[in-house]
Amino acid sequence: MRNTYKKLSMIGLALVVISLASCKKLLEQEPKNSTYLEVYWKSAKDARNAIAGNYALLRNACTNKENRYYMYGDAIAKNYFTIQYTGDGLEGIQNGDFTFQYNLNSLANYTLYYKTIAMSNIVIANVTKMTNDQLKDVEDPQTFKNGIIGQALFIRALSYFMMVRVWGDVPLVTTAYDDPITAPQLPRTNKIAIMKQIEDDCHNAAKMLSWSYDNAGDAKVTANRGSVYALLAHLYLWRATMADVSTDVANLVDVNSADTTINTLIARGGYTQTDTTNYSSTFIGRSPEGIFELNMSENTLEGSSSSIGTRFLNTSYISYYNNTPRFYVVPRYLTDQYGSGTVTDIRYRKNFDLVTPDKPLCVKYSNVIYRNPGQKLDAYLSNNMIIFRLSDLKLLKAEIALYKGDAPTATNIINEFRTKYDPVPKKVAAGLSVSAVMDEYIKERGKEMFLEGHLFYDLLRTRRYGNIVDWLPVERFRREGFYWPVDPALFRENPNLKQTTYWLGKV
Repeated sequence: MRNTYKKLSMIGLALVVISLASCKKLLEQEPKNSTYLEVYWKSAKDARNAIAGNYALLRNACTNKENRYYMYGDAIAKNYFTIQYTGDGLEGIQNGDFTFQYNLNSLANYTLYYKTIAMSNIVIANVTKMTNDQLKDVEDPQTFKNGIIGQALFIRALSYFMMVRVWGDVPLVTTAYDDPITAPQLPRTNKIAIMKQIEDDCHNAAKMLSWSYDNAGDAKVTANRGSVYALLAHLYLWRATMADVSTDVANLVDVNSADTTINTLIARGGYTQTDTTNYSSTFIGRSPEGIFELNMSENTLEGSSSSIGTRFLNTSYISYYNNTPRFYVVPRYLTDQYGSGTVTDIRYRKNFDLVTPDKPLCVKYSNVIYRNPGQKLDAYLSNNMIIFRLSDLKLLKAEIALYKGDAPTATNIINEFRTKYDPVPKKVAAGLSVSAVMDEYIKERGKEMFLEGHLFYDLLRTRRYGNIVDWLPVERFRREGFYWPVDPALFRENPNLKQTTYWLGKV
């Protein structure tokens, strides 16, 4: 898909407008005229523009509202990093209070995800109907169609996966509504059914996508079969322990499915871990271990001036910033993960800047490009948003081993990571219990996956949230009090919606 992340053409933008209107009653969109459909879906270019719009909507859903992908996955586990700025309510989420008005109207609102899903539904429905004659400008029309539909299925599955971890039960929409007036008022669907839909979409997408890319420019930033397998592995592990939070026993059927999926990905995907010499390049993007990323590169003028990375930077990194960043790393995190004294782990040395002892910076995302380099103005970060990468999946193999009661295998995997990154590694001792190795595993996840949108979910899955998230006692966890409320604004046009159970009477 050549030039996927360049500006959409006008006709592509028109299709995005249609997608924003496709589920009006659910999302409170104004009805739009759908006459574009009469002139659209006539060529491969139309299909390419449409899937490009789909990726653009996904990126917007993840980056909107203070980079919500990281707010959900990292910020609410407050002992990893702290939101220093106060005044808009973001600080509330770090104390487990999701009821601040700003948070309700932004982070508790899932509209942007449904815009992405609506676009996927439109792409799937219309590309399916395109004829070989309409696709005569591509070499293999069926393969081309499969590629577009497979990517749309993946984007839909990923959007639902992001939502099921945040809200649990959410409305399920898999139909494309050309006329927004006909869009139904949908209730929330049980999370088990949502996860089954994600699984089905992934299986169908995997059949349509290949492991490789026809165009090198599409690598990493568009979905292939590896992207699908990475999502499936995460889905299986989430379902294994989070489908029923009344128990701490993992469902071994899902655990084994995750294991098989990761093994296939590692064997077939062609991914390799980035060598330590080029460690920082992993987070610029398109590294050998990247599996799926959202393009935010200044090479295509799609860098970000409001990336999560900028929130941790000060004047040492962006000339016109002041000395105090908006977010900073909790010193306890560095001590808990790396210990005290001289630290030799490359992740410590490359990812953090100890500007002051009490407010360390995270510089994992600090590839600053000035659009006005002469005066050092208009700073943009050219760091892709890394959704899945090989090290993440390889480390999950340790979690799988622990669910199976295999502490020695998990210990070896953790020690492989520590040896890779640290010339003087603090290895996990042999002979520890499964519980003790799980503690070491979650520490290693904390080092490897810091500020990548995974850590809070890791803590929930492994039941290690009590070590880090002081606002989440066991009683609240059992009541699914980690899920977010739904923005009350979404109820105005849809009486079939119900508030998240834990938040009934609180919002």
